[in-house]
Amino acid sequence: MTTTTDHLRARAADSLWLRLAAMALPLLMIAPAFWNGYPLLQWDTGGYLARWYEGYLVPSRSTVFGLYLHYGESFGFWINLAVQSLATLWLLQLTLRVLSMMQTFRFVAISLLLILSTALPWLASMLLTDIFAGLSILSLFLLVVGGSRTSTLEKIALFAFTAFAAATHSATLGVLLGLCVAGWMVRPFLGARLPLAGLAQASLTIVAGALMLVTANHALSGKWAWTPGGTGVAFGRMMQDGIVARYLDDHCPHENFKLCPYRDQLPATADEFLWGKSMFNTLGRFDGLNDEMGAIVAGSLKDYPAWQARAALRALGQQLLHVATGEGTNGWIPHTRGIIERYIPSQVAPMRGARQQHWELDFDVINRLHVPVALASMLALVALLAHSLAQRRLDDLTLLAATVTLALLGNAFICAVISGPHDRYGARMVWVATFVVLMALARALGDDIEAR
Repeated sequence: MTTTTDHLRARAADSLWLRLAAMALPLLMIAPAFWNGYPLLQWDTGGYLARWYEGYLVPSRSTVFGLYLHYGESFGFWINLAVQSLATLWLLQLTLRVLSMMQTFRFVAISLLLILSTALPWLASMLLTDIFAGLSILSLFLLVVGGSRTSTLEKIALFAFTAFAAATHSATLGVLLGLCVAGWMVRPFLGARLPLAGLAQASLTIVAGALMLVTANHALSGKWAWTPGGTGVAFGRMMQDGIVARYLDDHCPHENFKLCPYRDQLPATADEFLWGKSMFNTLGRFDGLNDEMGAIVAGSLKDYPAWQARAALRALGQQLLHVATGEGTNGWIPHTRGIIERYIPSQVAPMRGARQQHWELDFDVINRLHVPVALASMLALVALLAHSLAQRRLDDLTLLAATVTLALLGNAFICAVISGPHDRYGARMVWVATFVVLMALARALGDDIEAR
C-alpha cells in the first residue's frame, strides 16, 4: 500500500511540474525580449511602424502588419509579443494533437528544445513578420488535414491566422500559394489523405489574405493596389549577379535609360544599391526608377534566359545554406530608431535603454549552435521523408514532412531569386524542420518504449 501511495504521489508531483513548465513556456518563448528589456527590433521594423502615420505605400512593407504593430504601441509592443508567443505554442500543441502525439511531457520537451536550439524564440521576440512565415506552414497544414480532429472554432482561428500571415509578407503568401497548388496537383494520387474541404479552406486563405492586404492598402493610402516593390527587389538581385550591367552595356548605345551614365558605377550588392547611398537615391528611388527597373528585369529575362536560370539555381542553393539567426538585429537600426523617435515618442526611452541599442547582442555565439542544428534538421527532414516514402508510409507526419520540405524549397526559391540569399529568410523557416524532426524522434522513442 505504501509503495502504491508513494507512486501516486510521485506521479502527481511529476504532473504538477509538467503543468508548471507548460505555464512557463509563453514567457520562455519571448525570453530574448525580456533579457533585452524591450522587443527586438530589426532594420525593416521602422518601415512597418511608419505605415499608419505616413499614409502611403512603401515597397515590401505590408500595411496589414503595420496595423498589427500599431495596435500594440500603447503597450510598448509587449502585447504583440504575447500574441506571437501564444500563437506559436498554440500551433505547436495543436499540431501534436492532430497527429495524435500530444502529451504534456512531449509538448514541453519539444518546445524547450526549440527554444534552446533554434531561432524560434528570437523570431517570437521580434517586431517583424518573420515569425508568421513558419507558423503559417503549420496552420495551413492543419487546415488541410485537421478535419474532424479540430473544432469549428479552431478551424476559424486557423483560417484567420493563415490569411493574416499571408497578408504580412508577399513571400509568405507566395509560399502558401505554392503549397496549395502542390496540394491540388497531388490530390488525385493521395485521395482522402488530402480532403477536398481542407484544400478548399486552405486555398481560400490565400484569397482572404490578398483581399485583407489590398483593403488595408486602400484604407491607409486611398489606393486599391498591391504592395509595391517586387520588380525593384528583383532588379537588385540581378544587378548583384552582373546581369544588369551586361544588359545596360548591350542596350545603352541605342536606348536612353536613366542608369546608362552609371552602368560602370553600380554597387556590388543589392542591399547597397537599394538601401545605401547609391545612384538609386539620386535618380528618385522607386518613384523615379520603378518603370525602368521593371523594363530591365523583363528585358534581361528575355535576353539571357540561361544566365538567369543558372543564377536562380545558384541563389537557391545558397539560400538553403543561409540559416543563421539575427541578421539585421543589432545596434545599427537608424531607420527604425528614427521612425520611433519621430512618431512614437513614448517608446523612445525604453527603446534606447534596451541591450540591443547598446550593442550587447552577440549572435555569433548563438549561431555556433543554431546553424548546425538548422542544417542537420534539413538533412534529417529529407532523410525522414525519403525513408517514409520508401516504406510507403503516407501518414500525417510524412505529409507534414513533405509540406515543410516543399515550403523550405519554395521559400528559398522565392526569396533568393527575387531578393538574393539572406540568413533572415532561411532562419525564419528552418525551425519548422527541427520541429518535425523532433516529432519523429519522439514518436520513434515512444514506439520503442511501448515495444519493450
